[in-house]
Amino acid sequence: MRRTNPNFLNGVPELVVLSLLARQDMYGYELVKAIQAKTREAFTFGEGCVYPVLHYLEETRLVSSERREVGGRTRTYYRLSARGQKRLESLTQDWKQVSLGISLALGEHTGERVCHAEGGAPARLGRR
Repeated sequence: MRRTNPNFLNGVPELVVLSLLARQDMYGYELVKAIQAKTREAFTFGEGCVYPVLHYLEETRLVSSERREVGGRTRTYYRLSARGQKRLESLTQDWKQVSLGISLALGEHTGERVCHAEGGAPARLGRR
C-alpha cells in the first residue's frame, strides 16, 4: 500500500469529495474513510487534505454544513449544493477528457478515434 499520492493528483480530492457528497451527506473523517474504501486505497487523502478541501468548498458555496449530535458527539456534516452539483458535472467531464488524453498518450488505444457520447460512454468513430 502506497502512503503518498503523486503530485499530479492536484484537483482530484475536490472531485472525489464532491462525488461522494452527491451520494449522501457525510462528515470529514467519514469522507476520509469513504475515499479509501471507494478507491480501494488507491487514494489515501488524510484529514490534512480533506478538511481544507471541505472548507474551500464551503467558502465557495459548493457545499453547506450542518452540526449534528450523533451518539453523544457533535459532528459537522457536509451536503452538496446545487452549485456543487454543477461543479461536479464540470469536473467529471474535465476528468474524462484528461483520462482519455493520458490513455492515448500512453498508447492504450486501438487507433480508433474516440469521443464521449451523451452520458460519458465512449463512442467509436472509426480509424483515422
